[in-house]
Amino acid sequence: MRVAVVGGGAVGLTAAYDLATRDADVTLFERGEYDPSSTPADGSSARAAGVLYDAYAEDVDAEIGGRALERFRELSGEDGFEFHGCPYVITVGEGDETAAEALGASVDRMRVHGRDVSVVDPAELGSRFPLRTDDLLAGAVADNAGWTDPASYVSAMAAKARRAGVAFEIGQSVSVRVDPPGVAVDDAVTKGFDAVLVATGAHTKQVFAEAGIAVPLKPYRVQALTGRSAYEGPMVYDATAGVYFRPHPTGVLAGDGTVPVEADPDEWKRDADDWFVDDIRTALGERAGYDLDVARAWAGLCVATPDGDPLLGELRSGVFVAAGWQGHGFMRAPATGEAIAAQIAGESAGITPFDPRRFSGDEAFEIREGMALD
Repeated sequence: MRVAVVGGGAVGLTAAYDLATRDADVTLFERGEYDPSSTPADGSSARAAGVLYDAYAEDVDAEIGGRALERFRELSGEDGFEFHGCPYVITVGEGDETAAEALGASVDRMRVHGRDVSVVDPAELGSRFPLRTDDLLAGAVADNAGWTDPASYVSAMAAKARRAGVAFEIGQSVSVRVDPPGVAVDDAVTKGFDAVLVATGAHTKQVFAEAGIAVPLKPYRVQALTGRSAYEGPMVYDATAGVYFRPHPTGVLAGDGTVPVEADPDEWKRDADDWFVDDIRTALGERAGYDLDVARAWAGLCVATPDGDPLLGELRSGVFVAAGWQGHGFMRAPATGEAIAAQIAGESAGITPFDPRRFSGDEAFEIREGMALD
């Protein structure tokens, strides 16, 4: 079976590797100018937060999140990739009764699906972790969680894919063809394949539009920064402030800064906004007593869908898509790459709820923060 994978981020590389281990003849196309055996230059995977957890309330999400963490742990220590186990804490501030109620309901559903998550009294949170909790209304802890450097995962999977026999075509513009499936490089002669997977992140809508196919995807900016001072606490998502933070080799990594406006995937502001840095400085100081000395601040692109779930599966005969993670793409990449590879290979994948054909492609919808509690 000959398969083209378009997109050299975490999902595309994982799928390419898993397809190659199934004896598929795989070619990976990446338009970015980078060496895929080292760090990617500017893609979404390189700008991801690296927060990893399986604390999902819906069954398919919980299953995929659990499998992703399992694979992250299995891969840790290979090809320069390391998984760092670390609890994930969710906090809700006083006066935010709606979020507190949503948190309790979500934890109940997570536990039904076997997730190691529990509601914890704010006072107990304060005794377990170096966090201020006297102003909290509710809290929860997910113990099956951790963090990593996303670029190191991409580099590791690229190395594994090369050893498995994946061919790489880098630094060229690619167009996807349908009926039959194929890929044209720099608008030259189309190369035919038995299957084509498009996993181009924020460019996915654009790639399919050029092929005459509409998909309901909207790229949008999110922001993150790193601080130089040491941080010894857990990963935290402050649902009231709308920010997250985690340990990082330089000290701390913190973010969200969602800008709910559709972005141009080729022309977007790559530096963080001043208001975002100010918000993070305040949140870190109030919740963790952290004095922020910014090392680096940046923006990346996430991709939204009408229902907040990804488009993952066969969109046209022999043409597959993997996009629209609402900010959760990297943390689920080991499982979703594996699942779409299985589907392409004709195996049962368990991703029917994410079937991209559930939409017509012209849906109108608003962008919403991916981490927000429902």
